[in-house]
Amino acid sequence: MKSISLCPTRLGAVLGGCNRGVAVTGAAFLLALTGLATAQDFAPEGSTGRIAKTAVHARHQMVVSAHPLASLAGIEILRAGGSATDAAIAMQLVLNVVEPQSSGIGGGAFMLHYDVTSKQLTSFDGREIAPSAAKPDRFAFTGGRTGFQTYLQAVGSGKSVGVPGVVRMLELAHLRHGRLAWPKLFAPAIRVAEEGFSISPRLAQLVAQDPLLKNDAASRAYFFNADGSPKATDTLLRNPELAAVFRRIAYEGPQAFYEGDVARDIVSAVAGHRVPGDMTLTDVSTYRAKERAALCSPYRSYKVCGVGPPSSGGAGVAMLLGILERFPMAQYKPLSPQAVHLFSEAGKLAYTDRDFFLADPDFVVQPVAQLLARTYLRERSSTIRMDAANKQPRHGDLKLPALSRHGEDRTMEMPATSHLSVVDAEGNAVALTTSVESAFGSRIMVRGFMLNNQLTDFSWLPDDEGRPAANRVEGGKRPRSSMSPTIVFDSQGRLRYVLGSPGGLQIINYVAQTLVALIDWKLGEQEALDLPRYGGRPRGTDLERAEGTGELAKALTAMGHEVRQGNAGSGLHLISVMPKGLTGAADPRREGVAIGD
Repeated sequence: MKSISLCPTRLGAVLGGCNRGVAVTGAAFLLALTGLATAQDFAPEGSTGRIAKTAVHARHQMVVSAHPLASLAGIEILRAGGSATDAAIAMQLVLNVVEPQSSGIGGGAFMLHYDVTSKQLTSFDGREIAPSAAKPDRFAFTGGRTGFQTYLQAVGSGKSVGVPGVVRMLELAHLRHGRLAWPKLFAPAIRVAEEGFSISPRLAQLVAQDPLLKNDAASRAYFFNADGSPKATDTLLRNPELAAVFRRIAYEGPQAFYEGDVARDIVSAVAGHRVPGDMTLTDVSTYRAKERAALCSPYRSYKVCGVGPPSSGGAGVAMLLGILERFPMAQYKPLSPQAVHLFSEAGKLAYTDRDFFLADPDFVVQPVAQLLARTYLRERSSTIRMDAANKQPRHGDLKLPALSRHGEDRTMEMPATSHLSVVDAEGNAVALTTSVESAFGSRIMVRGFMLNNQLTDFSWLPDDEGRPAANRVEGGKRPRSSMSPTIVFDSQGRLRYVLGSPGGLQIINYVAQTLVALIDWKLGEQEALDLPRYGGRPRGTDLERAEGTGELAKALTAMGHEVRQGNAGSGLHLISVMPKGLTGAADPRREGVAIGD
């Protein structure tokens, strides 16, 4: 079937009109005509412009994802009787097709699931792992050169690729909470991959700007024209190779990915790179996703829940909010110097602890309970001054054993990730954050999907004066992440918010700021996502360049903040749950779309 233009349709209108780089195919097109509530946007990553969005209201169920076709797939699955987990799986697979720069089966993910019947909250860990042969000095120069590679040198190599975890994680989540047959969840992604989709402005811009993508033959053939020029916005892009892989995983199971010729092609691509990696078939075939306890902590009268290590997201958000809680944030305006100062100072302390203590719990004992203890957070909070910024934040003293593996950390984490939120008609919820790390991952394409570069999320500095960094590279280890899928409950234990964001290191700040906006400042869902982004990290204060923030930057600088202004890489996707229905909102900075039914 040919790709069908949205224009003229009601969905085309709400997506921002014609020529927005959107196409819907097959059943998804029919779905678009059946009375859906939806939000719009097509704003390229890195663009300073935004397209206004409005919150979406629905009575029964809601999905929000980074692309219209993925959101349509989610609603399609829910309408077929699928669970929130089923919808999330279908959405993730479609995102692999239409948003290859951000996520896919060549990467990893963290998922948080709420079961309304049992009132149980569970997290699923699909984080990549380092090959068994990986050593702590992985990104140091070899052959007599001293020091470490540049980020681009490390990313564009076989050494950056971790064993992908998404497929095993989706399998485990489906086993626990799926309702529809596994093959049915692949149908929307197979359809889009085979029939094609229009390249969006954001994808076209990222292809054109990427300095490494042409180095890989498969990526070059897929994303560029024969003359070497990048394929333009609105170009119809088909991916039959990926459709074939999806069909095999759908009908043969995940072993079709982790064993056999697909696994051999992954290992061959990594080993055959001009800077080869050391992944083996055994590394791939033995990968296992993990089901872990969710990590919950109070903020005001709410319970904020996330995922624990090896993601630092749940603990990071909880620490930041816990440090901030003693301050009367409701008394300050969201863009006042006082609000930004306090939020930044809390962030600096939370990130400093995160950098020092958190890593893969299978390798390093994790002092999460100590970090989230109310007395410890109050002690950390007491160091914040109202009139001056902390220019040299230090990690807290947990009085751990002398042999604990915690040295100073040097980890880079780039903002190319995706997030989706789902609430089904029964009230089950999923928050899923998924990534290949930097845009297009390692830039190595295998059978139509990009391989990740998640191993650059390890600390490049293996130790600090003999003290090993918690997040150092080790064989079989999962690199630390900032992914922060989050589910929030009110004082009565009722589901209230489902959210998360891409954004690399800044994810923790993005999610925490949104929660402060919703809980303290009582902003509406879309208002909370429209706010200029800001936050603190150990090396300074980040402030999104937006109208009115220039004067704010001056006020913060006068308080001693080292302010960095630029564009924000957030892509928040939020669902709010109330007794009379659901409200969905998507970040105006990206292509996110909320659809309610």
